[in-house]
Amino acid sequence: MANVLDLRRRIRSVRNTRQITKAMKMVSAAKLRRAQEKAVAARPYAAMLASVLESLKRRAEIYDPETGECRSPLLLTRPEKRILLVVVSGDKGFAGAFNTNIIKAATNFIQENGQKEIDVEAIGRKGRDFYRRRYGAARYSGDGTRGGRGANIEVTGEHTGVLEKLSYERVREVAMKIVHRYEHEEIDAAYLVYNEFKSVIQQRVVVERVLPILQLGARQIAEAREPTTEERERAAEAALSAGVSLFPQEAAAAQQQLENETKNFGTAEVDYIYEQPAAEIFADVLPRYITSQLYHATLESVAAEHAARMTAMDSATNNASDMIDSLTLTMNRVRQAAITKEIIEIVSGAAAI
Repeated sequence: MANVLDLRRRIRSVRNTRQITKAMKMVSAAKLRRAQEKAVAARPYAAMLASVLESLKRRAEIYDPETGECRSPLLLTRPEKRILLVVVSGDKGFAGAFNTNIIKAATNFIQENGQKEIDVEAIGRKGRDFYRRRYGAARYSGDGTRGGRGANIEVTGEHTGVLEKLSYERVREVAMKIVHRYEHEEIDAAYLVYNEFKSVIQQRVVVERVLPILQLGARQIAEAREPTTEERERAAEAALSAGVSLFPQEAAAAQQQLENETKNFGTAEVDYIYEQPAAEIFADVLPRYITSQLYHATLESVAAEHAARMTAMDSATNNASDMIDSLTLTMNRVRQAAITKEIIEIVSGAAAI
């Protein structure tokens, strides 16, 4: 059994660790508030953009009147033989099961479609490291062209540091690359794996198809993993202790009002005057719709990561407190045993005299 001095040193070490985890929890809570505000602020643009495209779709000749074929390549559907899977994970750890859940959902999707050719586009260092170790990177020549496939599943792109300083331009580069590959029939479908964030206790890991576009404004969820009741309760406790609102009422009311406005705009039978043909505008705006989907997913992933880290650090702080109480109790018992032993020795020595 350890002596009193060793136990005191261990208690001091655990107390210092608790201070660090508590500070990390408060930092994550502050970042969560800002990330949540950004995610909510980006929703009006995405919703209105989908409504504008829906309005343009009814006025533009996107289908050839003679053949009946769709003129927009992003609306064309093909048999899914080659799939692009965009995995949005985190760049850092200490976030509990956040990265593990995303990687697990992506891995399950890959296993279900293992007979197809799958290209993995990793956003975030954690997902990049995992899939490069497991499947390997694609081979490219000196001029940037891709060589032959070494396997059915390869990592074709990696984007680290994007979520630390998230900007629309960096996300747009990734989105344009996806659009370019789909337009040139290098891939037949594009899926997005990320953590959907609505509030601290309302988030889930989803696998969403972004290409081809079957219906504007409608999400194509292929798979979804809901959090357990225990995970919700744990997140709620961490949020309340950090002063983070569980249900932002103002944001919810503004979102509902926005949905009503965009719905009226998209269905309004009004004649618009276009400086360019409606078909050209539709073709130019449609890639922006893909960019907005990817940007919104990264914003929600950032908020979800901060929420997961806040919850994990709150659990670590509570565990450290429990460990300190246990070690303090053990130290008191050891000290009391030492005192009792000394008293017995003194009494025994006096009786022997």
